[in-house]
Amino acid sequence: MEAGPKLDPERESAILGATLELLAETGYEALRLDAVASRAKASKATLYRHWPGKADLVVAAIKCFKQEDLAQGVDTGSLRGDLMATLRGVRELMSGPTGQIMSGLLVAVQKDQELAEAVRTSMLEDKQGVTQRMLDRAVARGELPADTDVSIFPEVAPAMLFMRIFVYGDSVDDAYLDHLTDDILIPLMARRFGG
Repeated sequence: MEAGPKLDPERESAILGATLELLAETGYEALRLDAVASRAKASKATLYRHWPGKADLVVAAIKCFKQEDLAQGVDTGSLRGDLMATLRGVRELMSGPTGQIMSGLLVAVQKDQELAEAVRTSMLEDKQGVTQRMLDRAVARGELPADTDVSIFPEVAPAMLFMRIFVYGDSVDDAYLDHLTDDILIPLMARRFGG
């Protein structure tokens, strides 16, 4: 996506941080690149040279904020442990400031085709890769069949957490994560493929 020479990491961090701050303050629709440039003490030309549009900048900012990715380094030695650790990460993400940003983006992607495309091609593909690595480890340990559908976790878990946090306003404690893991996710993965 980047067209110009690579940005200095400190400069890039300032721009992406300013993007997140303004996104939280104004929402996606009201976010303006000149405001991001002003807050980050950068030129609009610098922004456009590295991010062709607002959608690309927002996606880059969100990905950078949680670069430690939810399951990237998680390997607890069991599928259940990996699921619980990942769910705790999703819970923290959705319960914090980024969760508010993400809920706002869900509305924005319905109205903005450019943003919807950037989110689908970048962020969702990343999540599929994280899930695939977690399932590959479970298959290698003999906990799941090789043909387990990689889409079960990203389709079911975030949707349930989103509904509980943002729609019902309920807390997501470890007991709920135990229920989601033991009573829904693992049985669904096993049942779907005859386990």
